[in-house]
Amino acid sequence: MKSEFALAFNEVLEDKQLPREVILSAIESAMVAAYRKSVGASAAQNIKVNVDLESGNVQVFVEKEVAESVFDPRTEVTLEEARKFDPEAQIGDLVMVESTPTDFGRIAAQTARQAIQQKIHDAERNQQFEYFSKQVGEIVSGVVQAVNARQATIGLDLKAEGIMERKDMIPGERFRIHERIRAYLYEVTNSPKGLQIKLSHTHRNFLRRLLENEVPEIYHGIVEIRSIAREPGQRAKVAVSATQSGIDPVGACVGQRGVRIQAIVNELHGEKIDVIEWNSDPAIFISKAISPARVTGVYLNHPDGENKTATVVVPEDQLSLAIGKEGQNARLAAKLTGWRIDIMSVSEAAGKALVKLHEDPSLAELAQQEAETVVRVQELLKKKEEGGALTLEETSFLARFVDRVQRHGEAIRREEDAAEQARIQAVKETIDPRAFDISILDVPLREHTIFILQEAGIETLGDLMLTAKLDPDEILSYNGIGPKTLEEIIELVNTYQFPEEAPAEALEVAPAEEQEAIPEPIEPVEEAEAKPSEAEEEEIIPEPELEQAGEPEPEESEEKSFEELFNMDTLLRSKEMSKVSPEDEELIGPRSGKKSKGKKKKGYTVEYDPDKDESFVRYKHRKDDGWDEDW
Repeated sequence: MKSEFALAFNEVLEDKQLPREVILSAIESAMVAAYRKSVGASAAQNIKVNVDLESGNVQVFVEKEVAESVFDPRTEVTLEEARKFDPEAQIGDLVMVESTPTDFGRIAAQTARQAIQQKIHDAERNQQFEYFSKQVGEIVSGVVQAVNARQATIGLDLKAEGIMERKDMIPGERFRIHERIRAYLYEVTNSPKGLQIKLSHTHRNFLRRLLENEVPEIYHGIVEIRSIAREPGQRAKVAVSATQSGIDPVGACVGQRGVRIQAIVNELHGEKIDVIEWNSDPAIFISKAISPARVTGVYLNHPDGENKTATVVVPEDQLSLAIGKEGQNARLAAKLTGWRIDIMSVSEAAGKALVKLHEDPSLAELAQQEAETVVRVQELLKKKEEGGALTLEETSFLARFVDRVQRHGEAIRREEDAAEQARIQAVKETIDPRAFDISILDVPLREHTIFILQEAGIETLGDLMLTAKLDPDEILSYNGIGPKTLEEIIELVNTYQFPEEAPAEALEVAPAEEQEAIPEPIEPVEEAEAKPSEAEEEEIIPEPELEQAGEPEPEESEEKSFEELFNMDTLLRSKEMSKVSPEDEELIGPRSGKKSKGKKKKGYTVEYDPDKDESFVRYKHRKDDGWDEDW
């Protein structure tokens, strides 16, 4: 039958849902702490605790020094006692000896209770942190445990608790105790105060995850969510597109009779959701984003710039629907598309088109062509101001007029943008390409000036040169750049000298010069048969010129003996295989095709050793008493 200790241990495992090793390690660590406290052991002393889960017995082993006589039983043990645990123990050795105090189980249980609870709590919290860290960005399910004015506490898996603050709740949302809910987990932190798991119902990715759960086409990647704009509890817009041809992305999200989207609406407490098909053309995309309002025309201003603005023209009866309650529809459309949207009626757009037609010099030609149309437009606008109602044909007439003016203005802007890009490219071609490889940090300017230029987005010397040549006043507009600093920058741009590159010829000559230090084999010459005269001794003997590979040897007038011819043939074969001893290389001198001047030639001869199959060069030095041979 199992002991009470084993039953209690298994109960803790069941309750905490922690690994067996974690609980056992926590108990042993607590027992060690209890022993140190009970006997006053040093923190440096090695102590181990063995716990028998079946019997509940606890054994404490302490490292002690073997001594002849024991003065301190806490740190010393006799040789006889030490050999019970280590038969080879000697005086002065350190041995692990059992030193379990009497009634240690009861003392340890009282002393280590708090430590064991803390260890188990820490292990439990670490396990929860690892589990929920992997769940960040996903929907989790839990049960409402408590609700107050500031937040709601949600019970999660592994006995963890998540919190949902008031800002993360949908306006007007109410929770009931023991109600099961789903929420989006967006943050997990493990601080000294405890584990904090934050949940949300207002995060826009909560709607994304709900769509993935309810729409299989989104989950499998057949339909892709492009962007989401949401005002929690009121309205949301979702832009979707199909990754395969023949798929209706909007229909897949709405479902048959709206069953799929209705399930999400119920989850969000009645929040209305508009599903819109995404389009790569910004004008078409914006037109769909304004739905459910009907759009007459969409005109883009600065489509490639940072301040992207779109003018949306709608009929008179669609103006309030396009703007929405308190501007909600227009606001969501702007968030969804990333464009600033100006919504106006046809009559208002026609009035602005008239003003633009008269004031913009670039539209002068169009104004002459539309002279008759302008008169008719003015009459219709006057009728509208007097409170008269415009017919459908009159509204269409105004809409066509606005479209012609706006389209012509867009064409002119495109031409101007193209001309500006061409000017920038022309200026860029006048700049040395190496300038764009030089970091602005390496430019000889003051550190403060370099920091200002970096803040303005100038990263290289080429960027600085391009900006200075295009518009120097732009540099002057940077906060911290004055006229004096601008003059320094302009002078630097105009006088900067790029480091000269080493000529290719110099790079090719260098290896040839290095080759001069490489010795090469020399042609054999006959040994002088007679002692040279004093005049011949002072005569400068040129070095033999290099033989070209494959070039025939020059014919000699004198006949050579068979032994000399054999030696020459051997030396030539040695030359082809580049076999020259280091001593010979040092004596022969550098390899060169030039004749040396001002240097006296040493006498030498070449001899062949048939036993070693090698050729040797023997040099003779002139001395006062004759020739001295060197090998």
